[in-house]
Amino acid sequence: MNLTTRTAPLLAPVAALALTTLVMLATGVDPFLAYPALVRGAVGEGNLEYTVAAYVPVLGMALAFAIPLRTGELNLGGDGQLALGGVAAAAAALLVPLPPVLAVVFPLVVAALAGGLLAWIAAPLRARLGIPVIVTTLLLSPPGVALASYLARFPLAERGTGLAQTPVLPDASHLPALGESGYLTPALPVVALLTALWLYADAGTALGYEIRATGANREFARYGGVGVARLGAVTLATGGAVAGLVGGLVVLGPPYRFVDGALVAPGYTFTAIAAVLLATGRPALVPFTSALLTVLQAGGQGMEREAGVPSQLTQVVQGLIIVIVAVLALARRRTAKKRPGGVTP
Repeated sequence: MNLTTRTAPLLAPVAALALTTLVMLATGVDPFLAYPALVRGAVGEGNLEYTVAAYVPVLGMALAFAIPLRTGELNLGGDGQLALGGVAAAAAALLVPLPPVLAVVFPLVVAALAGGLLAWIAAPLRARLGIPVIVTTLLLSPPGVALASYLARFPLAERGTGLAQTPVLPDASHLPALGESGYLTPALPVVALLTALWLYADAGTALGYEIRATGANREFARYGGVGVARLGAVTLATGGAVAGLVGGLVVLGPPYRFVDGALVAPGYTFTAIAAVLLATGRPALVPFTSALLTVLQAGGQGMEREAGVPSQLTQVVQGLIIVIVAVLALARRRTAKKRPGGVTP
């Protein structure tokens, strides 16, 4: 691992913010007003709980992208898996009344299965038809979102309101609040536990070694007896299951219903992908890069209110981060080719 790789998680955000500052100055915006407003919008009084609540789907969707990425598979269908998992959880809670605890567990299991199935479809399409996973997952995402929208607007719609949403879920299926917070639910420790399990499995198990070997060199891993196709399918399905579970966790929390577009509109998938790319292949950094980009995303509204800067500027920062990380990766690859043997240290 060279200097470029080690410094990318720090250099990319700094460079992106520097470029954003130049854009602000060129358009007559005072950065000394905009950036403090961004911070207050994310962690100021009354906003921190919302930011932590937003961190849950960002980190969860980062796992959904990072898990298959370790085998070299690019899961770009997070929005479809997220929405389908959310509406599946709502349908399970509304159509299958269960006692407490089971009324929460069952919808979450259904949500994970729905998201996992949508992602898994890409594996046989690649194995039998040779369609790249990056294409399949991307193309399957809009139908997944559309199906969730249809279910929320028609079969599961709340009657008499004209809104594209389901009725409020039964009380037994509501995730309880943590403490006095209106936003924080057990979704936070669930996603934290999933992250810890992933980090352990990736670094401390034989399966994790096989997954890393597959991502580093598929042919070498296949020669070593690793079931490359099987691992790819498993990691894709696992990533999709995590995305579906995240959708279920959000729906079982406030406002305790599936609202059409509410899961995909905030851009959790895009933010999560940026966070994983910013971590530059180091899983232990994913929770921290996810937190950084969540602060940027949540703080954008405060920046718009107080400084008059469009909140979409935070999406520009995320886009610049991805571009800069890609440029650094390209520079690293070119540097490696110039070394004897062209081997990256």
